[in-house]
Amino acid sequence: MRTVDVAARAAKRTALMDAAARCFAERGYSATRTADICSGAGMSSGNLFHYFPTKHDVLLALVERDGEQTSEAMTDLAQAGDPLAALLSLLDEICGLAGDPVYSGLALEISAVAHRDEEVAARFKANDLTFRCGLATLVERAGDAGQLSTDLTPEHAATWLAALVDGMFARVAADPDFDPSAQAPILRRIVTQLLVGGTE
Repeated sequence: MRTVDVAARAAKRTALMDAAARCFAERGYSATRTADICSGAGMSSGNLFHYFPTKHDVLLALVERDGEQTSEAMTDLAQAGDPLAALLSLLDEICGLAGDPVYSGLALEISAVAHRDEEVAARFKANDLTFRCGLATLVERAGDAGQLSTDLTPEHAATWLAALVDGMFARVAADPDFDPSAQAPILRRIVTQLLVGGTE
């Protein structure tokens, strides 16, 4: 297969995934038809099956893509010269993502589907573990650098950081007036008090 054909196929596959992400976030997984996904990607109905056997496979691909992106991000952050600053910057970035209707809507929909779908649940849990392990690594490195003052283990701290993030996404769903980006400084302060014992 020619390089241009491979690139074009990959671009169409990505377009379908992006369209599915929007549809799942806005309408929910169950209410989304494959025709909706194709329409959102600017393709004729039925094109999806050239790239994914079923709608369920699109959802699994989205969960896997999120896991890959999370793994890459946490690997990069693990190399940061200032681990505490890297952790706080990560939280700022997550606040921005929580404010994105498509990202937050998809995240919450995947979480809901994971409660009744074993395949989605397995990937969802793996992504969560990757995220928490990455957080634990940052916390451990910050502790080794003398930046922290806490009796929490890195794993325990990571669990609570993840819980704060999960809670923020739930708040976005429950309160349309909640602006995660505007609340980023408060999240920074909460985390700083948790790990350092003072204010940033």
